[in-house]
Amino acid sequence: MAKIQFEHASYRTHGELPAVGSRAPDVSLVNTDLQNVSLANWMGMRKIMNIFVSIDTSVCAESVIKFERYGGERDDLALLMVSYDLPFAHKRFQKEHELQHVVGLSAIRHAGFGENYGVQILDGPLAGMFSRAVVVLDENNTVVHSELIEDITSEPDYRAAFRALGIDIDE
Repeated sequence: MAKIQFEHASYRTHGELPAVGSRAPDVSLVNTDLQNVSLANWMGMRKIMNIFVSIDTSVCAESVIKFERYGGERDDLALLMVSYDLPFAHKRFQKEHELQHVVGLSAIRHAGFGENYGVQILDGPLAGMFSRAVVVLDENNTVVHSELIEDITSEPDYRAAFRALGIDIDE
């Protein structure tokens, strides 16, 4: 169990992020076309999973835009943006910001993602939502980097996420 901060209070999450070197738990999520997807949809590709509370919060929105900016032109990289937001919200946001490369994914239809990835918030005003985290996978779905952002109002370490894949970015 990990702890996160939100509005000067501490809250618990279910479990821990997948450990570096471990095989990532498979996922069952819903894309913006309302299709069920799993990690197999991006087999053979490296993946950055940006996990967050809601696309409709400023820090979460900024993280999606920055992941697109830093990694969007890479054909060998899947940028997976995961929250409980409805697929319609992800689609609206991508259209509004002209995002072409991030993949909005919703956990609305399938239970278990938050528990399997250690990001399900257990208490407080955001209970049931996901804490902010980044999990980076190689092409074989081995975890090469994971970061639980303790203060939910802070952005992730973009440079560390991309560096785990051998990619240098300019922030």
